[in-house]
Amino acid sequence: MSVFSRLASGFRGFAGGGARPQAFDAGKSARRMRSVPTSTVAINTLIRQYGRSVLARSRYLTVNNPQTAQAKEVFVSALVGTGIKPSSLVEDPALKKELQLAFFDWTDESDADGLTDFYGQQSIVAGEMFEAGECFVRLRARRVEDGLTVPFQLQLLPAEMLDLADNRDLGNGRRVEMGIEFDAIGRRVAYHFFRQHPGADQTFGSFAGQKTVVPAEEVLHLFKPFRAGQIRGVPHTVSAIITAAILDAYNDAELERKRIAALFSGFIKTPAPEEDDNPLAVAEGKATQDGVAGGAALEPGALVDLEPGQDVIFAEPADVGGNYEAFQYRAFLMQAAGMGVPYADMTGDQRQTSYGSMRGGMIAFKRRVEPMQHGVMVFQFCRPIWRRFVSDAVFVGAISLALAAYQARPRDFLRVKWFTPKWDWIDPLKDLMAEVLAVKAGFKARSDVIEAMGYDPEETDARIAADKAREEKLGLDFAESQFMQQALASALQPDQPPPQDKQNAT
Repeated sequence: MSVFSRLASGFRGFAGGGARPQAFDAGKSARRMRSVPTSTVAINTLIRQYGRSVLARSRYLTVNNPQTAQAKEVFVSALVGTGIKPSSLVEDPALKKELQLAFFDWTDESDADGLTDFYGQQSIVAGEMFEAGECFVRLRARRVEDGLTVPFQLQLLPAEMLDLADNRDLGNGRRVEMGIEFDAIGRRVAYHFFRQHPGADQTFGSFAGQKTVVPAEEVLHLFKPFRAGQIRGVPHTVSAIITAAILDAYNDAELERKRIAALFSGFIKTPAPEEDDNPLAVAEGKATQDGVAGGAALEPGALVDLEPGQDVIFAEPADVGGNYEAFQYRAFLMQAAGMGVPYADMTGDQRQTSYGSMRGGMIAFKRRVEPMQHGVMVFQFCRPIWRRFVSDAVFVGAISLALAAYQARPRDFLRVKWFTPKWDWIDPLKDLMAEVLAVKAGFKARSDVIEAMGYDPEETDARIAADKAREEKLGLDFAESQFMQQALASALQPDQPPPQDKQNAT
């Protein structure tokens, strides 16, 4: 049947008025969609089957691929920066100050390994979520005589410490799925950790293959679920691993090709001898004659004598071509999109950025990171640790809060607000003036601006009051001068000339 016949047949069908069933083209198995997988395997099954290899490849690329390593640094610095810090919402100012100081002291003692502080642990957790998609934090109780501010510490455990292959039926509705034990109603009750990292050197390990069961209330499991019912994390690099690996291999091959090409300056062409000798033997004889290793040494300004009939052909290695950089740009764009970071930050290439593109990219990146800050880092990590800290502080008498008062209304003392790090402004002057106008117009509270900068408004106001009191005591005057008022006005109206400081004019 010709094309015109098929068209005519189709129009006759419409003209006949017959009802035709509607369908989703994306659900058909026609030519265009035949190669697209249609599997509906559960997310936990996929993690159980492929999680180990995906994790290993993600860790390999994070260490060996420069762009992936940089993407991790960008992700960690945006997610936690210098730390997500608490501000207690206790109404009693004295008790709040006591809580804040006690937590400040404990942050230096929080790491069970003694390598960093509480905010450094946040960075490690964020890095693990990027590489492995998840991280485990074990709340380790300590003895009071250990001398800690509050007797507990945090032990960070990588994803490999919980066996993906540990899947068992325990009876009575209880089960172990990918190392996590669930009760009959699906609640997490325990984690079956390896006592030693499965990839560690077994020479000095006596716990190889052994496991320990840790109650769920002593473990924090941090990961970003992207499907309902997901129980283990997936590396944030998962959708970019193939692109990054192939591009990395391509760049390695291109570098190796250029290296090999640079080894050859030229070739000496000699006519074949008339005798029917073995060409390999002739070449070997000439190469070893007079101790010369098959070539003329090149020196600046040298004149080289050639044998009669010989000719020199200089090497002309092929260039990478005009499309190499454009191809890399598009490939790196794909990798950056898959890893969820801006292209310019991942590659350091700012040549194609402008003020507008940087601002738009930063806004989009901020909107992507902020849900993880509050939904993962704060909800899964910071809040449980604060609850444990306050409870232990009350029980051991680290703060002057009666145990009976705490047990009667614990929520009144557990409420806390967490401040995420400040996002740097693209144009600080314009952005700051926009905030000033919003506050003066009543569209925004001054405390909102302070919180967006990563500071506690109450603490900031207290420091401002202390600064003013110290200025008055010392006879200092940093009040806003007429010159500063004119400078701010000119910032709002760029067409106006900047003011002249008459006091400093010469």
